[in-house]
Amino acid sequence: MHLDELEFPYPENLVATERSAVSRVLLTIEGQASRELENGLSELVSYFEKGDVLVINDTKVLSRRLFSESGLEILFLAPGDEDRLEWSVMCPSSRWKPDTKQILPGGVELSLTERGRPQKVRASRPLTENYFDQHGDLPLPPYIQKARSERRNRTLDKTDYQTAWAEKPGSLAAPTASLHFSNDDIERLRERGVVVVHVTLHVGLGTFLPVTTETLEEHVMHGELAEIPSRTWQAIIEAKAHGHHIWALGTTVTRTIESAAVGRLDKVETDVACEYIFNEPNRLGVEAPPEAMFWGETKLFIQPGYEFKIIDRLLTNFHQPRSTLLALVGAFAGLEDVKRAYAIAIEKRFRLFSYGDLSAWIK
Repeated sequence: MHLDELEFPYPENLVATERSAVSRVLLTIEGQASRELENGLSELVSYFEKGDVLVINDTKVLSRRLFSESGLEILFLAPGDEDRLEWSVMCPSSRWKPDTKQILPGGVELSLTERGRPQKVRASRPLTENYFDQHGDLPLPPYIQKARSERRNRTLDKTDYQTAWAEKPGSLAAPTASLHFSNDDIERLRERGVVVVHVTLHVGLGTFLPVTTETLEEHVMHGELAEIPSRTWQAIIEAKAHGHHIWALGTTVTRTIESAAVGRLDKVETDVACEYIFNEPNRLGVEAPPEAMFWGETKLFIQPGYEFKIIDRLLTNFHQPRSTLLALVGAFAGLEDVKRAYAIAIEKRFRLFSYGDLSAWIK
């Protein structure tokens, strides 16, 4: 597929620059025209049935974005050694003169040791998470910075760009579909009989790096760490066995669950459960072993043509053109239907992207 097929026009003033107290919801049911839910999330809840499973991502965003004294913005991806002196980073290294050091908050000196994408740097002293919490910003998407004409975080971003259930530190971007839901919303779903379970996918380059190749087939996904607890997998097995729906709150959840389904994550005592789910659907009464879980690094790139194995309900934001996230939604709902829905959303002035409104896709 050519990257141009993921293009669509939108007015820049629809790019959301802050979180809204009220989420608008555009619903698309397969075979029907997209429509806005007048009562938003409270109406969306009515589409969940007793026994359905909602899967959410419990990752927490790290404050890994720093500014040097010269104004260079540096995103710290991962330490390269146990001492946390060597780091992989993303920065505009063309602005970094050879044989010079960048001075970070607290007087830390940073040397560029390798150019490329990502770059390699060495710090004059260990950079701990406490250091990043004290001096760093959350890595808001560049298009939000551009729309705001502000490079630094606002005070509210510290809470607005984290989910209500953020628990496991590790992400470089938020699973933004979750920003629409509070713990009270989740409790209402549980009261309705919905089973709510967690996975973890630490959002990294695989999710937010732009596609720079001419075709999707040429694009290489970076790996992202994912984990599925045994309780989550068992809930999915039982729901599928009884004909209930599996709702993914966001593209990160979708990639995590589908990665397990197609063998992209390491399996621990789950071979029998997998066989019953995917090869013998009429014998789906077997429970996964209590200790079962999936974990590992996934590079799964879901794009049009992919056949979903688990997820049949998707809740997600409106995504940027030419992105892997838009490709995933196009794979789930059909790219032309997605483009039609986006056109309706833009006509109705829905807010777009990370801090924007919510789209719901039902097969």
